[in-house]
Amino acid sequence: MTSDAASLTLSESQARLLHLAAQGLLLAPRAKATPARLLAAVARMQLLQIDTIHVVARSPYLTLFSRLGAYPAEWLEKSLSRGALFETWAHEACFAPMADFDLHRDFRPARAGHWALRHAARVRGTNRDETDALLAHVTARGAVRSADFERTDTQPGGGWWGWKSEKRWLEALFGTGELMVARRENFQRVYDLSERVLKAAQRHRVERETQPPEAVKREWIARSVKALGVTPARWIADYFRLGRQVAAEELAPLLDSGQIVAVRVTGWDKPAYVHADHLALARRAAAGGLRATHSTLLSPFDPVVWDRARAAALFGFDYRLECYTPEPRRRYGYFVLPLLRRGRLVGRLDAKAHRREGRFEVKALYLEDGVVPDDALAGDLALALRQCADWHETPHVTLGRCEPRAFAAALRRALRVLDEQA
Repeated sequence: MTSDAASLTLSESQARLLHLAAQGLLLAPRAKATPARLLAAVARMQLLQIDTIHVVARSPYLTLFSRLGAYPAEWLEKSLSRGALFETWAHEACFAPMADFDLHRDFRPARAGHWALRHAARVRGTNRDETDALLAHVTARGAVRSADFERTDTQPGGGWWGWKSEKRWLEALFGTGELMVARRENFQRVYDLSERVLKAAQRHRVERETQPPEAVKREWIARSVKALGVTPARWIADYFRLGRQVAAEELAPLLDSGQIVAVRVTGWDKPAYVHADHLALARRAAAGGLRATHSTLLSPFDPVVWDRARAAALFGFDYRLECYTPEPRRRYGYFVLPLLRRGRLVGRLDAKAHRREGRFEVKALYLEDGVVPDDALAGDLALALRQCADWHETPHVTLGRCEPRAFAAALRRALRVLDEQA
């Protein structure tokens, strides 16, 4: 570790800006989105979490929109089908760069305790004949979808998320690594033998010698620090679901080699760490050289907010996704989107895209305590709403409840100005 890195001190606001810079959310997009920039955004995050809820765009598409601006959503599925990305269990179900496939494969034994992989192993073990037969079917006939099989069980509401047997078996074979997702059709997985998917994706892979899980874990630790921008030890393990909190002896070889460096963050009671690739950026942050210009809507599964404790510590933003909470107990709504405004999480939005009507409904918008509801804020949030609505092809924005109530008038005015300028 260099002495200047050891003496580097960031304020909490500078640490927040460094985090957003590392995630690609500090500055508004300056260039038109391209498929290459989409892949670069996934590589920067390391993981792109998958979720199927689509009251607005599904989470992986929205996470990319927050960083790229408007882009054709089919680019993500095309990147998967041509082998530039693959699907895996990591933090949760995620897209990841195909170049990292070997690392994820080699870490599978260490991730065996992940709930999804435990379930996959259990289903594979208790349905050996059926899963063997399904694997033989794919081997002989090629890629399959769950929809290719008729439901034959008598309990359509049972099983894993109410899935039919073949879907559970396909997911189990995916979880054990015997099958991979070759492509998606209308966001439905199409499964094929792993060796066939990898052979087709060979040009996108970076071949690595097989590594023991402990070596891969060191790589994941370094990559987590890079993705987070700046982080104490306690946030590192969650990014790739590495198990217990990363220990000092696990950080030591990365510090000794200079892959990560220790810095101080005012107000944090533990050391913080920055990846060597971000050291120049960290120095700019410490010198007051980072400025946030980006305002956008975030997915509930965006890396910035998926760790609730981290979002609370970095942004003072207490966020809980309420779609799994019974409706009478919800405070904000079913699928509420955090609002990022120039480096701060200033509120949350309960929205629905009515695609057939061309209408983007803001059911409710809540500002955080202490956020000044002035015209400048209204202008930034109106632009973020307008850009997101246009990308959804739902250009008519309707505004419902606002808290504070007086902010609704300012936001409506700002939306009207944007419509008049269009």
